[in-house]
Parts: sequence; C-alpha cells; structure tokens
Amino acid sequence: MIRKFFIFYLILLLILIFTSLYGSLLKHHYSGGKKHPNLQKFAVNLAQIPNTAEDIINNILKGKNLDPNKPGILIKHKDKIRFKQFIPNKRNALLVLPRYDHSLNRSVIDLVDLNNFEIIHTYSHDINAMHNQITNIDEFEEVFKDDVPIRFEYRHPLLLEDGSIVSDSDYSVEFKIGFCSNLIWINDDEKFHHSKMLDHNGDIWVAGQMYPQSKYVLEYKAYDFWDDSIIKIDLNGKILFNKSVTELMIENNLIRDGNIFENGEDFRFDPIHLNDIEPALEDSKYWKKGDVFLSLRHQSSIIHYRPSDNKVINYIKGPFSQQHDVDIISDKEISIFNNNNSIVKNEYSEILIYNFETKKFNKLFNEVLMEENFKTFTAGLSHIFEDGALMVEEQNHGRILLINNKGEKEWEFINKDKNGDIGFISWSRVIENDSMIKKIKSIIKEKKC
Repeated sequence: MIRKFFIFYLILLLILIFTSLYGSLLKHHYSGGKKHPNLQKFAVNLAQIPNTAEDIINNILKGKNLDPNKPGILIKHKDKIRFKQFIPNKRNALLVLPRYDHSLNRSVIDLVDLNNFEIIHTYSHDINAMHNQITNIDEFEEVFKDDVPIRFEYRHPLLLEDGSIVSDSDYSVEFKIGFCSNLIWINDDEKFHHSKMLDHNGDIWVAGQMYPQSKYVLEYKAYDFWDDSIIKIDLNGKILFNKSVTELMIENNLIRDGNIFENGEDFRFDPIHLNDIEPALEDSKYWKKGDVFLSLRHQSSIIHYRPSDNKVINYIKGPFSQQHDVDIISDKEISIFNNNNSIVKNEYSEILIYNFETKKFNKLFNEVLMEENFKTFTAGLSHIFEDGALMVEEQNHGRILLINNKGEKEWEFINKDKNGDIGFISWSRVIENDSMIKKIKSIIKEKKC
C-alpha cells in the first residue's frame, strides 16, 4: 500500500514539474526568447493539438473529406450565416477579398461593393500555367507541391487602377494578372510573402526572403535561416531595392552581431518573420516620406526604418505579442493588429493605437472585440475607415467584422461557400478612393472577358 501511494505521489510530482517547465518554456517562447528552439517548437505544437483535434473531429462528424492536400474547413462560426448586416449603412468603398472556396477547391479574389456587399467581379487565374513559367527551379522547387491550385492562396492582393492585381501565395513568386485574370508577369528572383503596399512613387513594397542570404547569415553558415528582406519592385515586377532585415538590425545595433543565431544546428530558423511593410506617403513631425514601418512577428516589435540612410528611427516594443499589420492612420499615430499571443490574458486579439506624441498605447473598440470572441493566432488584419469605423479580419476562422465609429457591429461576413463550408481569408483590402472606385466600376461595366 505504501508503495502504491509512493508511486502515485511520484507521478503527481513529475506531472507538476513537467507542467511548470512546460509553462516556463511557453512563456520564454512568447516573450521572444531564443534558447532551446526545438523544445520551443515542440511546446507550441503541443499547445495547438486541442484546436487541431477539435477541427478534425468536427469535420469527421460532418462527413467532410479530410484531403491532406487541401486547407481545412473552419468551424468556429459554422452556425452563422454568410453575411449579416446589423446596422444599415451604405459605404462608397470596395473590398478586395482573397478567400478560399471549398466548393471550387481553390482560392479566388472577389471585388465586393460595400454599398450592398454584392460581388461585382472575381479573379481566378491559371496557377499551373504560371508555375510553368518559373525558371528559378532551385529556389522554387517546393512551390510545385506546396502551391498547387488546391492549396494556393492569394495573399493581400494589390488592386491597381487599371483593374490588374499584384499578389503572391506567401513564400512564392510575385505575379501580376490583368482584369480578365490573364497573367502579365512573374518575378521568381526571390520568394515573396505577406503584405503589398504602394509607396509615394507608385512602386510596391513587399516582404521577401533573400537567397543567396545576406552576408551576416552566410558568415554564420545559417543555411536554413529564413533571411527576411524588404523589397521594393516597380509595376513591371523589377526589383529596385532589397535589404535583409537581419542585416539592417545588426547595422543599427538592435541585435548583437550573431546574437540572432543559436550555436550549432539548433538555431532558431525564423526569428524575424517580417509580415508587413507600411510606407509613409507624406512627411510628418515624426517620419519622412519614403520611411517604412516594419512588423516583425517573432520579435514582437515594430521598426521605423529610413531606407535612404539605412537608419532605424524608432524601435517600438509594447503591450503586444506576435503582431501583424502596422498602418499609418494620422500624422502622429499608427495602428497595430495585436494577435496577443502572450502567455497571460491572451484570449482575444486587439487593435492598438500608438501615439508618437504621447508615446502611449490605446486599445480601439476592445470591449466589442471581446464580446465577439475575436481571436486569430496567426495572420489577421485591420482597416480604419475615413469615418473612424474599424474592419478586422479573423483570418484563422474566415470572418470579417465591421464596427462603426460608435462601437456598434455594423456587419459580419463569414467566408462560407455554396455548401456552407468555411474557408480562410488571406488579408483583404479596402479601397475608399472615389476616383479609383469610379475607374474600377467603369472597367467592370465595360468588361469584355
């Protein structure tokens, strides 16, 4: 009997020790720690098992086809209708909506008129034909299995005034398609990913992955290291500027030379994870036209960088964790989509406003987001309308919310296909410019595809 009690309490003690060490490891990971990267990866994957298992079980119960090559069917909002308007309000704006449609087994881009939420045009180009134009096979070998049509995603598509689209599939080639979804060009010089933003000269800032890697990465022989870079391309897809984020951080003394790497083979392969580049279009007291703001997810930081001088002007850390989507919203403020993957009080994602004048953070419509159980562990995006309304994208669960400037839910969209299956949304974009809206609607009216 004594032996049984001894074994019982020994097991209990070991469970308590494991739980304590596991919690400490997660805390270390989400605070940006770099020790024991393999253990960190194991701990995070273990923490996500319940959600993954729930998705699988629910899809089995619904009789869904669990094709391992196809993105999963999302279930958090399965009991809601596709679109519901709570407060009637016409908006002269367009929504560029990249989404996965399970009934089509592929991604599409819808142009949605926010006056009535009607789809007025859809893009859907020949992905295999595009991949057949890739000549940089060494760098893009995995694209032919990871980005086949059934898995391909349009990431943050940039709509131009002639109705064409510039996009990528996240760590893929950059490409441009015409209004009728005809392929115009591809750029396979580097891998491109995440956001795409026009600057004041009409060029495009897009995140990239440098290969061959930059000098510091090569010096440390960190060959598996994801060397994220900020890339500027023109409208023809030509690279005009390409700078490693690791390199600019080392050169501006934000990290000690080599400190971003771990010793031996266990260095953390993706310690930067650049997910947004926001260019300054005008001068202000706090930045200059041509500056860019960089969102570094795995550093939980925002960098205000001046490419013309290779200078970091501001390095912003704050009450946010693994954030996405930094936007300039006034001449002294930026908004930050806080995924909020901290170790405590992490149930909801948030929108933070940082004021350069006061150097303080404020949360925008936080009570509404909490009431809506709004949380996306990865990705996510926000847009603040000219009238102060807030649109947020819950990418992991295929939902978009619009909250008006009074803090009231105006409408909700769930990316359900004709069969009621929910697919992901991969960074939508709002167009409020009257002139551009008129041009796009004119092209649609006269389209001959």
